[in-house]
Amino acid sequence: MKGERTPELAVNDPRCASCAPDLAAKDERQSVWKGREALFTGIAGLLLAVGLLLSLSGFDPTVTVIFGRSIAASAFWYLAAILFGAYHFARKGLEAVRTLSLNINFLMIIAIGGAVAIGEYVEAASLAFLFSLAELLEEYSVDRARNSLRELMKLAPNQARVLRDGREETLPVEEIQIGDLIAVRPGERIAMDGLIIRGRSSVDQAPITGESMPVDKEEGDGVYAGSINQEGYVEVEVTKRVQDTTLAKIVHLVEEAEAQKAPSERFVETFGRYYTPTVVAVAVGVALLPPLLFAAPFNPWFLRAITLLVIACPCALLISTPVSVVSAITSAARGGVLIKGGKYLEAMGQVKAIAFDKTGTLTSGRPEVTDVMPLGGHSDEELLMLAASLERPSGHPIAQAILSRAAEQRIDSKTAEGFESITGRGVRAQIDGAVCLLGSPELFEEFSIEIPREELARLQGEGKTTMLVGSERELWGIVAVADRLRPEAQQAIAQLKSMGLEIIMITGDNEGTARAIAGELGITHFHASLMPDQKVHEIQHLLEEYGSIAMVGDGVNDAPALAVATVGIAMGAAGTDTALETADIALMADDLSKLPYVTYLSRMARGVIRQNIWSAIAVKLTLGLGVFPGWVTLVIAVLVGDMGMSLTVTGNAMRLARVSPKETEAKIDKGAIRSGKTQEQAGS
Repeated sequence: MKGERTPELAVNDPRCASCAPDLAAKDERQSVWKGREALFTGIAGLLLAVGLLLSLSGFDPTVTVIFGRSIAASAFWYLAAILFGAYHFARKGLEAVRTLSLNINFLMIIAIGGAVAIGEYVEAASLAFLFSLAELLEEYSVDRARNSLRELMKLAPNQARVLRDGREETLPVEEIQIGDLIAVRPGERIAMDGLIIRGRSSVDQAPITGESMPVDKEEGDGVYAGSINQEGYVEVEVTKRVQDTTLAKIVHLVEEAEAQKAPSERFVETFGRYYTPTVVAVAVGVALLPPLLFAAPFNPWFLRAITLLVIACPCALLISTPVSVVSAITSAARGGVLIKGGKYLEAMGQVKAIAFDKTGTLTSGRPEVTDVMPLGGHSDEELLMLAASLERPSGHPIAQAILSRAAEQRIDSKTAEGFESITGRGVRAQIDGAVCLLGSPELFEEFSIEIPREELARLQGEGKTTMLVGSERELWGIVAVADRLRPEAQQAIAQLKSMGLEIIMITGDNEGTARAIAGELGITHFHASLMPDQKVHEIQHLLEEYGSIAMVGDGVNDAPALAVATVGIAMGAAGTDTALETADIALMADDLSKLPYVTYLSRMARGVIRQNIWSAIAVKLTLGLGVFPGWVTLVIAVLVGDMGMSLTVTGNAMRLARVSPKETEAKIDKGAIRSGKTQEQAGS
């Protein structure tokens, strides 16, 4: 989107400035292979090849003698290769000298200069070419990890057709104001967030919410910038400016998330602060002590010291965590899950239990009529007519459920006169001149009306809210209402349990309803009748019991509990500013099936990060030990320790970019994911 900027990979360690190529490029950025650095690297490679051909051909005459040293013709080709190969990183190295920082560019200058000083021209030229090539490959590889975010930024069109004064004109999105009408034809992407005021269609919201199926939209429904209008022509009233759209906020929050340091990254930086100076000190000792103390030849030990300098900078180690975090967070964003930083990515991979709010999270949050039980010879239609007539003045969700059922069956309600709310028991009003009642058993007992207690107990045991309907003389029947489970809730809970997680439900609803919902979902650990502050205390108790816990709620009413949990997860965060701000992880759609996905992704990310860190450390230390007997040369140090490991950790991290909700579901269904331990091994 215009005005947005792709952030840099969060690697700013001064000891490894080249480890974080500048990724703050525009969408139209030039390929790394078409820049001057790539050209100079190619020239350096050709010059090195010519020098090697001369050296190996046997026709490499001495051209001159400097300070008693014979200089062959091939040496000039090697020196030219050094000038082109080191052109870019040498300037960074000189800047490092000015700031007194031990970055890789400075160490490379010392290594190349030292090799030239002792006449190892082949080693010096190879080092300049290979390191320059390594930088290009590293920039290209890390750049690939950022493509997902760039693709996300391109989703919304730069222009839209605006309807003004009866005319249609195409305007840049920056010029579109709140209240403008935009016309969207079938197959087009919607440019701005807004409300449909004319027409109906099916809209693919997958880029924003990760929903696999298009959603039917009609007048009054909201739409998001970047979503695709599939069928009908619609006119949308703009409700947010381009910089405030849901897509813009997602991109902005992902940028901020990628800039935050994960715990593993802080460990790596701490390790690097001690590792690099230590290896440099050892290199100085290797160069000086054997010749001074044991009369060993200077050149071989000096070359070994230079090789240690190349090994000293932990480039691969420093990018091992950030590139993994970038890949995982952008992959999650594509899947409809917003992770607010590497801290929460790693934390989600460690949670032992997940606590769920009930209403609006495990259930739809919209009560529906489940049972209509007429008594005394009355019909379903008569019972619903009376219930709808009595509930029409009320704005309570239960009243709305009854009115919706009556509307579905095309039952007209009657006018209720003298409406009276009886606190804690129900309502009373006159319909057709007769006093009618709707409410609890206690309300009807006042008029000595017999109550069917067994039926009421059965319905309440199923987690349903029951209302009696009738007059002052007789009971017409029972209407039961319940908040329906989300269609995906049972499968999501089963998958999470199969992954070794403990599932807890906490709710403000009554014990009977909570028990019924928990039983239907197979949840054995639940707490009912909790006020918001009591939910906070319950989360604190669970933290003491499990050590690490995630809380799933709506991001508004559950904000305090979400804040206390190790990881707060908000449902249905698309277009909800409060949920986006308060949650550590936001599920953009009301889709619980994304929870197993984000859990799997987080666990896999932890596994990949650990593999990258420890493999980089192991390779660096192994190469360092191999320097002393002379097994590891400068070329091997660059090929394996720098370029090889950087590409290895980047390629390993890129596996996270390919993790999708569908792949996760398939693995769970096959039993490939059973526990946290198994999952971290899956990262291997």
